[in-house]
Amino acid sequence: MNSSTMFPSAPGPIGVFDSGYGGLTILHGIRQLLPQYDYLYLGDNARAPYGTRSFDVVYQFTRQAVIKMFEMGCHLIILGCNTASAKALRSIQQRDLPVLDQARRVLGIIRPTAEIIGNLTRNGHVGLFATEGTVRSNSYALEIAKLWPDIKLSSVACPFWVPLVEYNEADSPGADYFVKKRVDELMLKDKDIDTVILGCTHYPLLMPKIVKYVPSGVRIVSQGEYVAGSLQNYLSRHSDIEQNCTRGGTCRYYTTENPDKFKSSARIFLHEDVVVNHVDLK
Repeated sequence: MNSSTMFPSAPGPIGVFDSGYGGLTILHGIRQLLPQYDYLYLGDNARAPYGTRSFDVVYQFTRQAVIKMFEMGCHLIILGCNTASAKALRSIQQRDLPVLDQARRVLGIIRPTAEIIGNLTRNGHVGLFATEGTVRSNSYALEIAKLWPDIKLSSVACPFWVPLVEYNEADSPGADYFVKKRVDELMLKDKDIDTVILGCTHYPLLMPKIVKYVPSGVRIVSQGEYVAGSLQNYLSRHSDIEQNCTRGGTCRYYTTENPDKFKSSARIFLHEDVVVNHVDLK
């Protein structure tokens, strides 16, 4: 397969992909640090959530999105979705990129968090809140063990947290019950936890509730800033990739769902109105 006939060769935007809206928190963190680049955000909202889907389905959906974003001009794509990073990234990197285009790159958001966590914890006891799919994948445990073998990681799946955010209930009194329940469950697993990773890109919107219920002094790690720092470092080390990223300070948004619905929900994450276009994946 000749990629030059498939994908535009001209420089293009940095792509950020998510199954839904949570990746907007990753995009926001990246744009705060690297505002000079152009960005393209794609949410597969019509088929969200990915968290409960099988490895094969997440891989197929994510692969479709990656190919579409390559066709739209991206040379570098960030999977701003923990589930896609956990279930699809390795296969896409090892199986697909050598065939599709060896010069293009797809990066995830789990490794950047794993890389930094050993510098953030004081005692090596780390907690993880994530979707069921991410917890089951064991991706965080594996990545952290490679880099920080002495860290003890305890994980809890939080199935109701994403709907709370997407239905704009993150600030509601009802959210307290679901947040406190999972915080208590995590601290029961290891009372010495001093650092907690928010392993889903929706969870930063529940930060006030999480801070309210975790023990005093526990550090909460939101991924956006660390992914942004990792990307900045990556671009500084890979000039061949960086020179294929256009610099116009723009951001385009695409969804597989209804654009008006995306625009309304995106306001929850970005606190601003955005122009959104529909795109089909297949």
